[in-house]
Amino acid sequence: MRSILVKVHPSKSNLKKEDQLAWKIAEIASDKSRPGGDSIEMVINRIIDNASVAIASFNRKPVVSARQMALAHPRKNGSTIFGLSPKIKVHCEWAAWANGTAVRELDFHDTFLAADYSHPGDNIPPIFAVAQQKGCNGMDLIKGILTGYEVQVNLVKGICLHEHKIDHIAHLGPSVAAGIGTLLKLKTETIYQSIQQALHTTVSTRQSRKGEISSWKAFAPSHAGKLAIEGVDRCMRGEGAPSPIYEGEDSIIAYVLSGPGKEYTVPLPNLNDEKKAILETYTKEHSAEYQAQALIDLARGLNKKIKNVADIKKINIYTSHHTHYVIGTGANDPQKMDPKASRETLDHSIMYIFAVALEDGNWHHIKSYTPERASRKSTVELWNKIETFEDNEWTKKYHDPDPQKKCFGGKAVILMKDGSKIEEELAIADAHPNGKRPFSRSHYIEKFKSLTDGMINEKESKKFLKLVQNLKALKPKDLKNLNIQILPKKKKQESRKIAIF
Repeated sequence: MRSILVKVHPSKSNLKKEDQLAWKIAEIASDKSRPGGDSIEMVINRIIDNASVAIASFNRKPVVSARQMALAHPRKNGSTIFGLSPKIKVHCEWAAWANGTAVRELDFHDTFLAADYSHPGDNIPPIFAVAQQKGCNGMDLIKGILTGYEVQVNLVKGICLHEHKIDHIAHLGPSVAAGIGTLLKLKTETIYQSIQQALHTTVSTRQSRKGEISSWKAFAPSHAGKLAIEGVDRCMRGEGAPSPIYEGEDSIIAYVLSGPGKEYTVPLPNLNDEKKAILETYTKEHSAEYQAQALIDLARGLNKKIKNVADIKKINIYTSHHTHYVIGTGANDPQKMDPKASRETLDHSIMYIFAVALEDGNWHHIKSYTPERASRKSTVELWNKIETFEDNEWTKKYHDPDPQKKCFGGKAVILMKDGSKIEEELAIADAHPNGKRPFSRSHYIEKFKSLTDGMINEKESKKFLKLVQNLKALKPKDLKNLNIQILPKKKKQESRKIAIF
């Protein structure tokens, strides 16, 4: 790996493009690296994972809205939409919009956390959509997805966005553009311009994940993917971009991030080295913010030790800076304590999540979020007894550069009304690669079958799983049909409100 120093340069210095971060990213996107076996298998795992959560969210309102918008843009040789017949094709950027929203809606796919946050699986829908429309094969898709993961993971390691209240999709736009560049075997210059366009158009604030969290949280990554596709299209036609996008005197670092005096270090693989950052990422067993995964597992275990939650006086959770300030009481969001809050808000409230998991000894992507569940009297009482605190040791573990030591858990101290105390901690989720029960192919398939149960028939399930597990050998015609069609009776009646499209 190389360490790329990134900082602001005055316009008069005329920074060479070869010295710019966007160019160095474009170089690895256009190099001749060969995918490793483990990385190929993980790409397959994540496509299965994405399909699982997309089908599970098929009838949810944001997904329906995104799909209706996409269906207004049909294209004979375009791309497919999750849940619909593969004969139905739309323009690839709209397929990316619909499928990306479906994947993100339940907050139930993969994650990578470092200096910033990310859901690298968000790279898959736009890259996949372009692959279908442009007649690419399975190995082309694998290479494109591996580049997307490589770029996003390393940007997340090197550049913190959230401290400036910038949403993490600002790292997704460039990674998708780079991944499409690899997929289509574009020249370095074209990818370089595409990355810059994608970044310039995908910078937005973290208000989408603050206070009353709306459905935009599901739309945000698909919007970034759609904009990245459009940016690549323009640059393939010979158009340029604002440059240098990271280092410019009036650009991202100078006026969006830490300013002209800040230096960032972004790791990137050497040219032609295997892209294997995907192996550092991890999926979710539970439909909730990743920083809640280990704490859900902890609460499930504590359920067996506490017979009656009414006997609890107070629960203090000691955890990392990010967990405390993003999904804990440190966020100072009253909405996180509101039984009438949106699902998107509740899955960013560790107080709510811990209370339900402790009370039920379980977690379910639908049942744990219903209005009836959130307003249960015993739950609300327990919920209001929970407080989070930042612990420097947990923050240190969260940011440990060694993937084998990095962890995202916490410690729960439960004070009982009789004066007794229960203390337990869990560093990493059970499903994490270093956890008690790391997710393997069988677990991804189990998750797929669980989330698609009743939505698709057995024949459709077997067909998809057979095709996707042979991804590296798929021809373009096979890739065009790599989709899942739900049972017609499972498609709820959709109201078509008058809109623009």
